[in-house]
Amino acid sequence: MPSLNNPAGEGHSCNGHCMHHTPRNHSGNDTIISLDGVSLRRGGKIILEDVDLTIRRGDFFAITGPNGGGKTTLLRLILKLIAPTTGTVTYLDNGMPADRLPVGYLPQKNMIDSRFPITVREVIKSGLISIKNISGDERAQRVHDAIACVGLEERSEFTLDRLSGGQLQRTLLARAIISNPQILVLDEPLSYLDKQFEHRVYDIISELAPSTTIILVSHEMSHIASMANRHIIVDHRIEECTAGHHYFALDCPHNRQ
Repeated sequence: MPSLNNPAGEGHSCNGHCMHHTPRNHSGNDTIISLDGVSLRRGGKIILEDVDLTIRRGDFFAITGPNGGGKTTLLRLILKLIAPTTGTVTYLDNGMPADRLPVGYLPQKNMIDSRFPITVREVIKSGLISIKNISGDERAQRVHDAIACVGLEERSEFTLDRLSGGQLQRTLLARAIISNPQILVLDEPLSYLDKQFEHRVYDIISELAPSTTIILVSHEMSHIASMANRHIIVDHRIEECTAGHHYFALDCPHNRQ
């Protein structure tokens, strides 16, 4: 897991707990996920159709589109949480087909049962379940650092039903990043967060981006779009914006050509 301390020190909005800004470096061009001819239908209704998408190591995707257009469905297909009606989703590791990839996932809050009797610490620690080659001391340190990063030290033993929406979102974010995954998938990561913590999220993303493939859905793209190198618009089909600058899907210069 990247360092959660801020060597820059003074003047940084993360107060020393969170990850500091570093420039992105997307030098890799090898494909790690490929969607070929993917469509999904439910009850005769088209959710997504004719999706062809290549995700390369080091990409940072900003995904926008109207509500109900299929953004979350696209993420779930990428994660292989659901199977397409037609087409294939292929994982690649060094050019060879792979069954799994190291992924951190922040789902939307409404996909989580907050009545389940589990604490903040236990939820965050569950992000390390697939990591087998670290000691108990390192595991405990990672949990400690992740809790500090999202500012939940005083609520680490709270069960989920005692959290506000923003605190639950911060818990799920910590779980997604604690394993330092090669691929980070974030579905509306700014939901329920106050403006102060939004800046921490930007810092976390900036720190992870040089070494992580990021796929992010958000309605609030003004800042995130400037961090991303690819912008996908989803409305039952997908279209990639190739403009030099883009902010929101409706303002994308590509749409006015």
